Amino acid sequence: MSLAVQKYGGSSVANAERILHVARRVAARRAEGTDLVVVVSAMGDTTDELIGLAQQVTTRPDDREMDLLLSTGEIISCTLLAMALRELGVPASSFTGAQAGIQTDQTHGRARILNVEPDRVRAALADGRVAIVAGFQGITAETDVTTLGRGGSDTTAVALAAALLADQCEIYTDVQGVYTCDPRLEPRARKLTTISYEEMLEMASQGARVMHPRAVELGALYGIPILVASSMVEAPGTLIQGSSEMEPSNKVRGISHDADIAKITVVGVPDKPGAVATLFTALGSANLTADTIVQNANVTGSATDVTFTVPDADLQKALAAIAPAVGRLGCAVVTDASLGKVSIVGTGVLNTPGYAPRMFQVLADTGINIELITTSEIRITCIVTRNRLADAVRALHAAFELESA
Repeated sequence: MSLAVQKYGGSSVANAERILHVARRVAARRAEGTDLVVVVSAMGDTTDELIGLAQQVTTRPDDREMDLLLSTGEIISCTLLAMALRELGVPASSFTGAQAGIQTDQTHGRARILNVEPDRVRAALADGRVAIVAGFQGITAETDVTTLGRGGSDTTAVALAAALLADQCEIYTDVQGVYTCDPRLEPRARKLTTISYEEMLEMASQGARVMHPRAVELGALYGIPILVASSMVEAPGTLIQGSSEMEPSNKVRGISHDADIAKITVVGVPDKPGAVATLFTALGSANLTADTIVQNANVTGSATDVTFTVPDADLQKALAAIAPAVGRLGCAVVTDASLGKVSIVGTGVLNTPGYAPRMFQVLADTGINIELITTSEIRITCIVTRNRLADAVRALHAAFELESA
């Protein structure tokens, strides 16, 4: 039999009715002759509700205790789905992340998977059962429960698919696939049939919420095809794989955006070796990463201004992390938490003449000022004011004619 790993998001298992719907889908697929491992997220808004409960009893919840608390949401989902499958006459067993062999580092709230030893999952499959695994969680060498951060269930699913040598990983959600941009902002957004790992990784990293970047990275590393499709309607999804269309006439495959960007500028950093490293070492020690980084020498040449962006939610943590270094260097700090970023993504957009100037001109014609610019080999990103972000997405989608196949 072939083996597939499926993942169902929180909206797909939001209540008992939807869990029963997923159970019927799983039962039908298994009846076709496919062995299945099913990874589930917490029901609906369960994670937010658990965070709210913690905040009612403490203003500073302990990271370890928060991970143990939040892990219960996925456990509820997977046990209920296992019960629903058994009611349909399908043998099934539920497993926590630890029972499924998801081994992580000790970074609570943002743990990374170190290894997967899915012995109990393999045993369930060999016994003819569907294995239901709680996503978003794992366990440390010290047997502490950890969570994998936003989108962690995607990462769980792809990691299990790699460890089990599955034929495919299928991500089921409330959208029908990967679109040229967020269809909630632009109704003319078009669903893509296929997209490469590299393009999907850039779109996910720059704000597309349909897949988590770490899950795409794992898929690319182990060559696991990833299907993104809807759990609500029967429709073809988007296949993320090694390559998409060769040498397309329009290099732009999609527009991604992120509305939660904060900018930090450290003014007057001494222009000497090690000064900038001090700032970013402090960020790294706090398990924080910077996105866009720009360094400009001031008029005297004796100091530089260093600007970088972080997720809006990480702004205060980032300021606290760099505060000692800023004090030692004798710098000042300026912040702006009213920004967003918009990106054009596609193999060749940076190295093919015309795409960058066209993007900049479209934004100018729309009256949108560019705060910062950053690029990769297949992406051009502009930081703009948050209140013009939707306008930027729509203007770029129209300019590059992405509504046309």
